[in-house]
This record gives sequence, structure tokens and C-alpha cells, in this order.
Amino acid sequence: MNSIFKTDFSFPGQTSKYEGKVRDVYTIRDDMLVVIASDRISAFDIVMPRTIPSKGQVLNQISVEMLNSTKDIIDNWLICSPDPNVSIGHRLNPIKIEMVIRGYLSGHADRLYKSGKRNICGVNLPNGLVSNQKFDEPIITPSTKADIGHDEDISKDDILKQKILSIDQYEEIEKVTHKLFQRGTQIAERRGLILVDTKYEFGYDNNNKLFLIDEIHTPDSSRYFYDDGYKEAIDNGIPPKQLSKEFFRQWLINNDFQGKDNQQLPEITNEIIEDVSNRYIELFNLITGDSFTPRKSNNILRDLEANIIKFLPI
Repeated sequence: MNSIFKTDFSFPGQTSKYEGKVRDVYTIRDDMLVVIASDRISAFDIVMPRTIPSKGQVLNQISVEMLNSTKDIIDNWLICSPDPNVSIGHRLNPIKIEMVIRGYLSGHADRLYKSGKRNICGVNLPNGLVSNQKFDEPIITPSTKADIGHDEDISKDDILKQKILSIDQYEEIEKVTHKLFQRGTQIAERRGLILVDTKYEFGYDNNNKLFLIDEIHTPDSSRYFYDDGYKEAIDNGIPPKQLSKEFFRQWLINNDFQGKDNQQLPEITNEIIEDVSNRYIELFNLITGDSFTPRKSNNILRDLEANIIKFLPI
């Protein structure tokens, strides 16, 4: 009753429903989206069988704050957040590309680098880099946005060749991506954190105006290090302490699971669930400067529905 794995509502004016890895998205009158952040967690594009208490609330509330803090850079899809787990906004035409921007050699890029690759999404990297090292300048390593299955790395050249975007469109999005990452970095620094990497998604309205969509600067879309201890960790060749979903991915890897065929998902224990939940809450406290207040409800789904319906047009 106190976590959300799945929703199945029928709202006034509802025309469709889409269930993502983490969020359930309801389309209202074909021009509005109701996005419910569930407590599901995914890794390697696979939804885990257990929920993480408070995770959806953390994601939604951080994203709402971050969207509001970047409106001077680019307009975004958000209209309001009538519930701790819910954002309501404009339905736009999404671009099927995620703009992944990296300030450090970490996560997926680090795994590719260790495998011997020196060109990632068209970006050439020098020899001699070490894990979690800061780049001289942030790099953009886009990926396709898959409706089903795995997202795939893609280069700027291939985006243009496949005519996913024009050169003018890509360069506008590239410029905005750097500005958003710079703002996210500044916000993180004020809280004693390092924004390591993140992804942004964009869409167009019917007048071809560019908007920022989806969530931003959350533990699901971003990786953070603690600033304190980062240099010492790098100097000693050990992973810096981080706040993100990466540690859960790493736990799966250490237990011989990367979502590949014939791999057995390890048991996700109560201890792991509690640890992940605490990390999400810790990041909320740090990145917002507020103290997280978990919602209190005897029936979250009932409260969700009531809060959403209050906002929707009849």
C-alpha cells in the first residue's frame, strides 16, 4: 500500500496510456500528459521485480525543482505537480534522441573505454585516462530513444545522416544541453556534489518550438559524486563515493547480472531495497537543500487518482 508498482487509472478525457520502465504516462485530450513516477527501478533496460519505497516521489520532486530552476535557459513541458508522485504537462512531439552529456569518464563510457574503445559516439578520447577522471571539457554521447528494448549509442554524424535532426536542430539542442549541464553543475557544487553525467530529452510543439521534456538531474537520469574525497579517491585509484543508480547496477554486475541472455537475476534483498531507498532520499536532501518528507497515505493509489482528477478539466 505504501509503494507504487503499477497504476491502472481511467481519467476524464483520457485517450491513451503508456507504461515506461519507471513512469506511467496518461494522455489527456491528446494535448496533456499525466506522468506518474512509480517506485519501480530498472537496470540494463530491465524492470526489477521489487519496488524502492519513496523512489518515485524523490524523482518527481527533484525533477520539478530542476525544471523550474532552468526555465530561463529553455521552456519545458511542465504545467504543475498536483501530487508528490505526479507531474502534468504539455504533450509535445518527442525527439527520438537522448542527449547524454558527460563531464567525467564514468559508467557506460568508462566500461567502453576499458574495453579498448577510444571513439565513443564520434568523440575521440586519448589513451591514458583513468576511471572517473574529469574531461577537459564535457562531451556529448547521444543515444537513441528506444520504445522497446535497449537504447543504442549514436554519433552526431549518424543522427544527421539518418535525418533524425537537421544540422540547425542538432546544434540548437547541443548548445542547450551544454547550458543545462553547466546549470546542473553549479547547483550540485553549491551542495557539495559533482554532477558527473546526465541526459536531457527534448521535443517540439506544433510550431516547431523546442522544449525540454522528461525528468532532469534526478538519480535515474544523472550520476553524482561527493565533492569531498573525490580527488583523494582518484589519486588512490579507487571509485569516488557517488549518489546515483550506478551503485545498484554495479551490485548487479558483481552478482553476475548485466541483463544478458541466460543470466539469472540475483535476489534483491530487503537490505538492498533499504539501501537504495536511503540513497535516493539522501540525494534529495543534498540536491534540494530540504529535508525529505515521505508521503503519508493509507492508500497511495486512491490519493493519486483524487489529486490528479482535481486538476484535470472536466
